[in-house]
Amino acid sequence: MKHKTSAPEAAPRTGVWLVGARGAISTCVVYGVHGLREGLLEPTGIVTETAPFQGLALAPLDGLVFGGHDVCQRELSRGALELVRQHILDPDLVASGAAYAHAYEARLRPGLLDQCDTGFADLDPRTVALSSQTPREQIAAVVADLEAFRRDNQLSSVVVVHLASAEAAREPRPEWNDLAAFERSLDAQVSHPASVLYAYAAFRARCSYVNFTPNLGSSIPALREYARQQGCAHCGNDGKTGETLVKTVLAPMFRQRALRVLSWQGYNMLGNRDGAVLADPAHKELKIRHKSDLLKELLDDQRVHGHVAIDYVPSLDDWKTAFDYIHFEGFLGAKMSLQFTWQGSDSALAAPLVLDLVRLVECAQRHGEAGELAATAPFFKAPIAGGSHDFAAQFAQLLDWAARLRSN
Repeated sequence: MKHKTSAPEAAPRTGVWLVGARGAISTCVVYGVHGLREGLLEPTGIVTETAPFQGLALAPLDGLVFGGHDVCQRELSRGALELVRQHILDPDLVASGAAYAHAYEARLRPGLLDQCDTGFADLDPRTVALSSQTPREQIAAVVADLEAFRRDNQLSSVVVVHLASAEAAREPRPEWNDLAAFERSLDAQVSHPASVLYAYAAFRARCSYVNFTPNLGSSIPALREYARQQGCAHCGNDGKTGETLVKTVLAPMFRQRALRVLSWQGYNMLGNRDGAVLADPAHKELKIRHKSDLLKELLDDQRVHGHVAIDYVPSLDDWKTAFDYIHFEGFLGAKMSLQFTWQGSDSALAAPLVLDLVRLVECAQRHGEAGELAATAPFFKAPIAGGSHDFAAQFAQLLDWAARLRSN
């Protein structure tokens, strides 16, 4: 029996502004919500639809309204048909959602181009024009788009979700350490990563913010300060959907059973546009750092040899494959191994988590919580608020937060 979401009559509508609005994850989010609204899909993979989150007064899924920014101008239907060809979207779902997707596409606006990128062949010329403006002017353009989206669609709140491709890694800058210095740098027309400008604009428009990418986004101290000042909830970084998710479940097992991990090698292959971007070493650096940093903390052992590699394999399209080899030592010095292979659709894994995070940060901000939302740690490789990487511990923290909010 198919599941159809329902909302109370005249329930407030929540806006979801997707940065990277024409990408594969956004496409899966939009068509997926259409399928849920029409009873064509089950809410499989949506954590906030499970029993522990009932009664939490989360934004209803059929009350979500989508808009967004993108630097490209290809039609959404083209991306949807690519996902049909890859056996990720059902052709009947895409056909039935044509009007819904068209309405979404009408709400899309040209986005900010990161200055380390040259873009793609289908780059929106309006984005090129926007990139020549000052940081303050670019922020003002994003804020104007968010405010128009809220006003024109009569939305009670807006959540900005960053789903754009990985940016090139940057060295830390002094002006990122506090808000006053960051504001002065904007006045001086100092350039910043697009994800940082998006996060600042979101908080300026009093929107909550989710960074599902490895980009800096709202993680710098200056923007964490600004979020608290503006009363905005936010979370990130780098959605945990595949190999790293398994790693954060398995690694505590070795530690708890007193088995010494000697080496943990990971090899990732992915296609799609994100894979093409990550083929560049400067863009790959942050992704690998997030995948690698957590292992020694989880194992409580600085001696372990850990390595992660990522290669672009165009023919895989949206299907991500990871091979992991774990070499460990047991009693009597016996050396043993565990190997696993994870293969999944990157976008189909990410899309339900995007919906979860939208509902959680919107709920937090509605309840007066501001700043980084530590309870969302199980969704990320590098949670902004820090804490343990142990998935079980992270999920227990999320359940405790939900129970506390439910009891208020």
